[in-house]
Amino acid sequence: MNKSITLVKRPVGMPTLNDFLIVENKIPTIRDGEILIKTTYLSVDPFMRGKMRDRESYTPPYQLNKPIDCSGIGEVIESKNSNFQVGDVVSAVMSWSEYNVGTDLTVRKLNHELPYTTAQGILGMTGRTAYFGLLYKGQPKEGETIVISGAAGAVGSVVGQIAKLKGFRVVGICGSDEKGQYLINELGFDAVVNYKTENIRKALKHHCPNGIDIYFDNVGGDITDQVVSLINFGARIVICGAISEYNSAEVSVGPRLFPTLLNKSASAHGFIVNDFDQLRSEADNQLREWVLQGKIKSKETIIEGFENTVPAFLSLFEGGNVGKLLVKVN
Repeated sequence: MNKSITLVKRPVGMPTLNDFLIVENKIPTIRDGEILIKTTYLSVDPFMRGKMRDRESYTPPYQLNKPIDCSGIGEVIESKNSNFQVGDVVSAVMSWSEYNVGTDLTVRKLNHELPYTTAQGILGMTGRTAYFGLLYKGQPKEGETIVISGAAGAVGSVVGQIAKLKGFRVVGICGSDEKGQYLINELGFDAVVNYKTENIRKALKHHCPNGIDIYFDNVGGDITDQVVSLINFGARIVICGAISEYNSAEVSVGPRLFPTLLNKSASAHGFIVNDFDQLRSEADNQLREWVLQGKIKSKETIIEGFENTVPAFLSLFEGGNVGKLLVKVN
């Protein structure tokens, strides 16, 4: 049998275990051109929370009582596609299921050059989001100061490493001293701010004596209000995510940021990684080169067990991960 996780209720506020259900169906039968994949790793990402709402967005919402779609890694156990053989390891568009069906349009074969999990993290959508967000939306200049919220997360940790390669002063905002030590000692950040224990604005003024030129925003909310109050003339704000607000039942109200942007001749750019599909190979090749050269590091938090997929997803909103969060299915 094939276990899958479905969305049975649209969450209001923070999702709970009761919004999801594990169901069992027969293992799919494949047709010509398809492959059957035994899932080994499933991706859980903050943006998935938005797809649980029934409203217009850049991607369709999840359907109730249907398996939740995501990306993942698996092994081909049956093939009716000449491009894939039994035993191939693939990265694929799939669902939260133990077995998935793939085609040429949804699957790419992985090699043994680097750990397979990097295909879902630094060499996947995560890495491309960091690459395009910083280099194309941030328009960095050597010697500038960048502040990154959610700095120990999947995207933020990659942004910081690329920024160091480009000659930035890099200041990260995170939620624990342990994460802060990781960012400084392992990834080379210049300074960190623990938003749970420090006065954010005071700490940023200390760590950014020349002001803030780029703010890479992964969290939104009060943290963003504090950072934006310190931006330099001509600063760029890259809006990648707003995880602090994803579970809000009401629209939050904070300082109006437009006057600051006007007075500082600053810009704020929202983006999604699919905006840069035509440049995907550029990012993939450069990121792979940096990883192979040891210039940037890959980090994953891996939760064991298919039955822990939903708890792993919920942990994203409590800061439970460092780097990319994955579920190891079996």
